[in-house]
Amino acid sequence: MTTTTFSLYLLFSFFVLFAQWSPVLSDLLISKLDRKVDLTSQVVRITAILKLENPGNDQISEVLLPFPDHQAKDLAFLVATTSEGKGKSKTSSSSLPIKVVNPEGLPTSLTWYSVTLPKELGKGQSLTLEVRTAFTHALRPFPEKITQADIQLLVFQESAYYLSPYAVNVQSLSVKLPEPKVESYTKLENTKFSGSEIKYGPYENLPPFSYSPIAVHFVSNKPFAVAQELVREIEISHWGNVQITEHYNLVNAGATSSGEFSRLEYQARPHLRGASSFRHLVAKLPPRAHSIYYRDEIGNISTSNIWGDSSKTLLEIEPRYPMFGGWRTSFTIGYGLPLKDYLFRAEGKRFLNISFGCPMDEVVVDNLVVKVILPEGSNDISVSVPFSVKESRETKFSHLDMIGRPVVALEKTNAVPEHNQYFQVYYRFSNLSLLREPMMLISGFFFLFVACIVYMHADLTISKSSPSYLAKLQWDEVQTALQQIQSIMNCCLGIHDKLEASLRDLSRTGDVQACKAARKSADNMLKELSKDLKPLLSFLQSSPLAASLYSKVEELVAKEKELQEKLIVKHTTVTDSYEKKSGGRDIENRIAPIQQKITALRQEVDDLLEVIDEI
Repeated sequence: MTTTTFSLYLLFSFFVLFAQWSPVLSDLLISKLDRKVDLTSQVVRITAILKLENPGNDQISEVLLPFPDHQAKDLAFLVATTSEGKGKSKTSSSSLPIKVVNPEGLPTSLTWYSVTLPKELGKGQSLTLEVRTAFTHALRPFPEKITQADIQLLVFQESAYYLSPYAVNVQSLSVKLPEPKVESYTKLENTKFSGSEIKYGPYENLPPFSYSPIAVHFVSNKPFAVAQELVREIEISHWGNVQITEHYNLVNAGATSSGEFSRLEYQARPHLRGASSFRHLVAKLPPRAHSIYYRDEIGNISTSNIWGDSSKTLLEIEPRYPMFGGWRTSFTIGYGLPLKDYLFRAEGKRFLNISFGCPMDEVVVDNLVVKVILPEGSNDISVSVPFSVKESRETKFSHLDMIGRPVVALEKTNAVPEHNQYFQVYYRFSNLSLLREPMMLISGFFFLFVACIVYMHADLTISKSSPSYLAKLQWDEVQTALQQIQSIMNCCLGIHDKLEASLRDLSRTGDVQACKAARKSADNMLKELSKDLKPLLSFLQSSPLAASLYSKVEELVAKEKELQEKLIVKHTTVTDSYEKKSGGRDIENRIAPIQQKITALRQEVDDLLEVIDEI
């Protein structure tokens, strides 16, 4: 037994039990009933026209409509109207009030709706009631998995008899298919298949809760685009714009694609190698929509086209890849609208009048969230929606906001194109609040310019009597003293180099007198430098800021003094040896240990100078 056959068997057994013990509700009688089932899209639309009669004595003010639980959970839209006349002269009333009820003595496994009639139906009176319903996820792919080359087959299950707690004199059913291709269908008495339509009936004198299960297994490659979640953000700006942003999480809810996907075959023969997929969707936007964009997480998607006229703007979008069964994608659509076309005034309030649902007719939305973002400062907010929704309030912060913008969040499950109706959001808003953001900008720039002027004209120097300023002056004096000491030390080293040069000239020329003259000049310069050095050392020794530096300076001076003494000893030894006409080797041997000490001292002096230079 197949899954479909087993399901039909259970349903048949279920409703046989109903028929055995269901009581008679009232004297209400359905004298004629015509049902039309439209299977041309993924939304199953059923229109039932009931001619009601009251043969009894009691007044009748309501009509009960039962739905099995498996249908009730997929029921997306239900509306009932009364009609009068025929053909072109036929007129319909506005939607009648409908509510969920739990009538006593009737099966609780059914979901019951009560339709309130515009006026009570008296004895012998009749009324024509038109009931329109829309179901989502009522079509089941069978098989559930197909390859790229397969066509999509769907199964629809229903009853050939209208499920009703009232007796029916005559009824008929017609099932409209998307194309004249059927794998199989249930054949009952008075069944006819012609073109793309299957007709059942007429059937006469049926008792309450009559049920005869049927199944239609047919071909349909219509898009099964389902938005598992759609978040529409409608942001009102009183500066002249209504910004719409729609975030889609889309899936192809048809037969799941299995096997490998060949883009080459798809491009060559898309109607054969991708018949069950859809490549583009069309959004019907308002006629004056502007600044339209279409993007996803990666960035802007360029595969879109826009065209329109005075009554509408059509946006054709194409995902980055063809959508086969089970494949998913996410994207965002945004556009702006003129404020004056959608915001109005009434009774001291402003109200937004805009459509609720998804602008794509072929998309079913499992969970639709519409967020209306009102200007900051809006209050006394109320909402009017022509069908039941879940309402909540939020707060959103945007640029230059102080207390946040009130957000009205409306949530609807199983949203279909029939829900794309106008709704209203009423609120109060003071015109003075419009000046809040401009005044904030003006004030901000004003205070910025004032701060710049104050900064340019203010004396921000530190007071000369403050401790920090005095400490800075003292440290500058210490640094100046250190620089002068470094300069004196460098002059001393330069004089040392001149003494060494005089000895080299002596070895070349043998002029002892010239060498002694150089020695005398060097002694005089070193004495002058020593006099200049003493006050600097006294200053550093007395300065508290130089306490940690003085030891290094003192060591430097001592090393330089020792270096002077060694150079003088070397100079005296060499000149005396030349006067005594000693040999060159003898002179070298006598000054060798002195030269080693000079080299070491010179290195130490250079190192100390580097340390002080870093300070």
